Amino acid sequence: VPMVAPGNVQVHVINSTLAKVQWDPVPLKTVRGNLQGYKVYYWKVQSLSRRSRRHVEKKILTFRGNKTFGMLPGLEPYSSYKLNVRVVNGKGEGPASPDKVFKTPEGVPSSPSFLKITNPTLDSLTLEWGSPTHPNGVLTSYTLKFQPINNTHELGPLVEIRIPANESSLILKNLNYSTRYKFYFNAQTAVGSGSQITEEAVTIMDE
Repeated sequence: VPMVAPGNVQVHVINSTLAKVQWDPVPLKTVRGNLQGYKVYYWKVQSLSRRSRRHVEKKILTFRGNKTFGMLPGLEPYSSYKLNVRVVNGKGEGPASPDKVFKTPEGVPSSPSFLKITNPTLDSLTLEWGSPTHPNGVLTSYTLKFQPINNTHELGPLVEIRIPANESSLILKNLNYSTRYKFYFNAQTAVGSGSQITEEAVTIMDE
């Protein structure tokens, strides 16, 4: 098997899900056989927004021939990763380069995990929601938009409310009685808005 590990391993983080790794080629005489390529082992150490206690799964990408760089796609935003590089010949892999740590920046969050509308009265509705399963960063706020829907399914004016990230419920007051409302709800990080969930609910007709 090859005798030495690739040297001078560098990681350039391109965005929240993609990084480029590069290395110096090993001297050909240390390959001790046919140079088949290089393998990059990489794995997520932790999510920076929450403690993860899950099993660490190592991923392997093979770059054939005498390539000295490669792309690592499909990374998770706002996470800490480690990687190392090994050279491969027909017999197997050489030793691993020292582990290199890199971090991905924040991304936009996934949609809130749920939106529930309860306690209808003549002029109010109560909203409850769950934070996104994948915050992909530090949540900065939620955005709620809603509008009335009339009997012919026409949409009325849209109202928008910004809600602090630490809230998980809200009582909407001053609504019209016996009216159907459509709600659009999403979360934000510093990078931008995540995908929204929608829900509908009706205020009651009379007491």
